[in-house]
Amino acid sequence: MTVVRREPLADQAAELLLERIRSGEWPLGAKLPGETTLAPQLGVGRSTVREAIRQLAGRGILTTRQGAGVFVTALDAPENWTRTVARADILAVIEARIAVEVEASALAAARRTPAELRALKKSLRERETHRTAIEEHVDTDIVFHRTIVIAAHNPILLDLFDGFTPRNRHAMIEMLRTRGTHGDDADHDTHRRIYDAIADRDGVTAAAVTRDHLSSLTTALGR
Repeated sequence: MTVVRREPLADQAAELLLERIRSGEWPLGAKLPGETTLAPQLGVGRSTVREAIRQLAGRGILTTRQGAGVFVTALDAPENWTRTVARADILAVIEARIAVEVEASALAAARRTPAELRALKKSLRERETHRTAIEEHVDTDIVFHRTIVIAAHNPILLDLFDGFTPRNRHAMIEMLRTRGTHGDDADHDTHRRIYDAIADRDGVTAAAVTRDHLSSLTTALGR
């Protein structure tokens, strides 16, 4: 039996419970023993067990059902999103962009408002006028794509896009520096085609051009 010996006790107790869940002692959906059973096993008081359970409930590992007990709802704590994205390889980031932005383009074509279309046109012009400096080019490109995601009217897609933007920005700058070219006419024409499809409410074309554009980035990486 592993006993908690160091402060903070609730944090230690929560980690010990999580280790036991990870080990398979309590499978998904299983009910945990009561506080009177867990407390002596962990070497802490019942109030500390309650706090440990609250911590794990906040992390999505446990849930308390009134009158029924405490149950396992996940077998591990999800890693911090920021750390996950920061460590991600650029190919993984581009694949995530494809998953988010292809759908966002299709939704934007169906849902965009006149004001959002004007904002998208403005961001396209800004992108066109910032082709020289890599950082400015990448930043205006991100604004263009984010404007599309906003027009999709899906807050989850927007949160996902914003979540990997810092990693994407850094990776795109490094990739363009290595390539030595950026912002050519063909690239800008691709973005204009995305805009035109959204303006025409042609979701099929908007999604297809977005997918082709982002997929071409993986080719540029030599993957």
